[in-house]
Amino acid sequence: MNEDGPLFILAGNGAYTNLGCEAIVRGTVKILREHFRDPRFVCLSHFQSEEQYKMQRMQETDGAIMHLTSRLPTKKKIIKNLWRPDTWGSIYRYLIKKDAFYTGAYKDMIPYLDEAEVVLSVGGDNYSLDYGVPTLFTTLDDFVLEHNRPIVLWGASVGPFSSMPNYERYMGDHLHKVTGIFARESATVEYLNSIGVHENVYPVADPAFLMDAVQPDEKLYIDEGAIGLNLSPMMAKFVTGGDMEQWTKIAAAIIAEVVRRTERKVYLISHVTNPNSNDYTFMQRTVSLMAGEKDKITLIPPIYNAEQTKWIIGQMAVFAGARTHSTIAALSSGVPTLSFAYSIKATGINRDLFGHTDYCRGPLNLNTEAVSDRIE
Repeated sequence: MNEDGPLFILAGNGAYTNLGCEAIVRGTVKILREHFRDPRFVCLSHFQSEEQYKMQRMQETDGAIMHLTSRLPTKKKIIKNLWRPDTWGSIYRYLIKKDAFYTGAYKDMIPYLDEAEVVLSVGGDNYSLDYGVPTLFTTLDDFVLEHNRPIVLWGASVGPFSSMPNYERYMGDHLHKVTGIFARESATVEYLNSIGVHENVYPVADPAFLMDAVQPDEKLYIDEGAIGLNLSPMMAKFVTGGDMEQWTKIAAAIIAEVVRRTERKVYLISHVTNPNSNDYTFMQRTVSLMAGEKDKITLIPPIYNAEQTKWIIGQMAVFAGARTHSTIAALSSGVPTLSFAYSIKATGINRDLFGHTDYCRGPLNLNTEAVSDRIE
């Protein structure tokens, strides 16, 4: 790494197996290089295994980026190391002193904090209830502020927390303290304003809009007029109340009906391949339920990075996606895009781009007829 340029810490992200997490990093790096000479980057991210962390370090293509892992013990690691005294210390902190438990996740950041211009809390929608109460991320804010460094929620959607009134009041107080909230869509700005947070809020676009699209090295033929679909197992929570079998059948029916109605080639494009949430294996299962439509369906293998996947999505005539950053890849490539919206982020982004949400389909409208009608 060049030791002369300014240092930026990007913290709180997930692994690149979520291409949206990679897209945020690539877009952010591109933005900062436009405004700073030879910037350096430390990315402290949350990985699901040591192997995942090592793989990301080895496969990083940008020499200015150094990766660190948070030190948050996983259930698997705790069971494996029950004999170690420090493991019992972690269990004690989790049960009795949760703030100290979560603060320990960021300890590898300490050697870089004094030199850092700012810590950017990246990840998109971490500050919401979509994945539970975001203690891990509010602790990051407090940790950085206690070390007298600026902390910015970078390209973020925030909230809503209205289903938990006491927690919403806590978040209103907490968000007043952070250095800046760079909100990636107007729905977040409006929500923050409704809970009295506005002086440190700045409307921006998601940094992934600026990530470059890169054509894969190998020859990849895409049929002209093709339709791209991204369907995720995560949608089961919102569409069928968590019934994965039912959601798989609905997804298979949607794909089949799109093929039947349009008579075009359909490409199934994964955007997240984490062990606990894998678009590719989910869409594999959907295809296995189908009968005669398979000859018009291509399941893109998950071997492409975020920039290459954006190029693939950019070749589509129409794209419909569940993962927000798959739709950002399409929208920023000028591809007509249908968003399967389950949170504030998709509706806000669509409203900012188009002035309406006609190209969104919420969980209650995510059925065979509604989706195929809109794509058609």
